[in-house]
Amino acid sequence: MSRTPIREALVRLAGDGLVTTLPNRSTVVSNIDFLSLPAFFDAITLMYRVTTRLAARNRTPEDLAVIRAHQADFARAVRDQDALGMIATNRDFHASIADAGKNPYYASLFARLLDEGRRLLRLYYSSYADKLPEEFVTEHEEMIRAIENQDIDTADRLGATHADQIVLQIRTLIAEDRREHIPL
Repeated sequence: MSRTPIREALVRLAGDGLVTTLPNRSTVVSNIDFLSLPAFFDAITLMYRVTTRLAARNRTPEDLAVIRAHQADFARAVRDQDALGMIATNRDFHASIADAGKNPYYASLFARLLDEGRRLLRLYYSSYADKLPEEFVTEHEEMIRAIENQDIDTADRLGATHADQIVLQIRTLIAEDRREHIPL
């Protein structure tokens, strides 16, 4: 492979804030900016809500088929305890809901937030030892049902609840006291 596609990929990753180019041209994975998490959580919560609402209002039968296919992939990854598969399929599931909402600006913003949140999701899934409870598969199913029934208020509520649960788990994980209390 030539250097050009690699350089282009690194430029794109840098633009997304996932890598940092250091002096003398070395590139490293960017740190997670924990001080920016409240703003990220605000944005992702809003996008879960608005995209799920819009999907409930604007979805087509074809959209539902795509959403269900991504949900089946997510459920399989959860059953297989495949953390990287869960991260990828969760992203695709929520991105397909955003697409069903028919607002390309929201869909684009949400896709960006979902991509930025992948590293946080890795922490999130590791907090469950990569054995995500079945209730999270059920949460997705409830979202699909609200979207299918065009129940906008329930879709909004489920989107908010889904985001709140993720935010709470990540906050708890970050704040957990893991010090060794060794008697001296």
